Amino acid sequence: MSEFKDVVIVSGVRLPVGSFGGSLKTVSAIDMGAMVVKEAVNRAGIQPSDVNEVIVGQVGEIAQDGFVARAVSLKAGMPKECTAYSVNRQCGSSLQAIADAVMEIQTGFADVVVAAGTENISQLPYYVKDARWGARMGHKTFEDGVIDILTWPLDGNHNGVTAENVAAKYHVSREEQDAFALQSHQRACAAIKAGKFKDEILPVELKDRKGNVTIFDTDEGPREGQTIEKLARLRPCFVKDGTVTAGNSSSLNDGAAAVVVMSREKAEELGVAPKLKIEGYTVAGFDAELMGYSPKFSSEQLAAKLGINLKDIDMFEINEAFASQAVAVSRDLGLDMDKVNIYGGGISIGHPIGATGCILTVKVLYELMRTDKKDAMISMCIGGGQGISMYFTKC
Repeated sequence: MSEFKDVVIVSGVRLPVGSFGGSLKTVSAIDMGAMVVKEAVNRAGIQPSDVNEVIVGQVGEIAQDGFVARAVSLKAGMPKECTAYSVNRQCGSSLQAIADAVMEIQTGFADVVVAAGTENISQLPYYVKDARWGARMGHKTFEDGVIDILTWPLDGNHNGVTAENVAAKYHVSREEQDAFALQSHQRACAAIKAGKFKDEILPVELKDRKGNVTIFDTDEGPREGQTIEKLARLRPCFVKDGTVTAGNSSSLNDGAAAVVVMSREKAEELGVAPKLKIEGYTVAGFDAELMGYSPKFSSEQLAAKLGINLKDIDMFEINEAFASQAVAVSRDLGLDMDKVNIYGGGISIGHPIGATGCILTVKVLYELMRTDKKDAMISMCIGGGQGISMYFTKC
């Protein structure tokens, strides 16, 4: 990509990640997205009129969320002239939003883009499929919108079944999965105690029915009291006599994040300090039945494309959709686990599907800003058999 403009991130912010039915359950995906887009623009030190495009990643685009990107943009205070659209690459949606921002800037379509992700799993509805055209008599069954967005339609299997397939094929034991899950909680809890996420989080003001105000500013998922014994007692969720449990899988969550992306030249013109350079990204296709292993291939392909050695990279975020796949991918890439998910991940902090890629980018942004780390790679599995990776260097 050397022949193209350098594309940089100049700011980023995320909301604290809410648990399923937790603090953010009444805050719509549109409202969450608007919060982070507005704050990211504010933190960048630019005007809303400088923004040409808002791109929003989301998976559960049901009902009013069919308008999510444009609604987020306008509610965040962007002018009507600023255009917007949404992308759905399942778990990789908001990382794809950043990739789209890169392409728009490098092709001259836009100068300044806000890439975001927003997801409220708690608000996904139950519904009756045949109610509109013929539910006249007899009992009907509710479909669960949450289960639907986690189920591969070509074979009817939940993503958790693919995690079992990965565990079996790539020899990841129950004990290894539980140990990884415990480490995720321990690292996330330690990070929260040390204030590692304080600067990257935008606190949310919540009001109850009586008008009482509380401030939500801390990820709800990490469990201080998690133990290997508690994890070992959990039963398999997806396959009888399997190894994948609720404890070694990512949780259901609500959240949002946004980053402001522009060319290095535009940053200089606006007097904005570049923080991360987006060096490149790759998407790899693999078997849908083994979708969790796909980030191995996207990581390798991106490293080959850019001529870098994965082992030389200072920081990795391998999204923790399931411990089985995160363990297998990290192990088979030969990564130093002291560099991987150093502050926990999807198992502990959570995985608000369409928002996670942008959340991980914000984590990388703030870690590189406050340390001497020089670079980072984010890799994520995608339901249906894809993997996406993106590589960043510190400006």
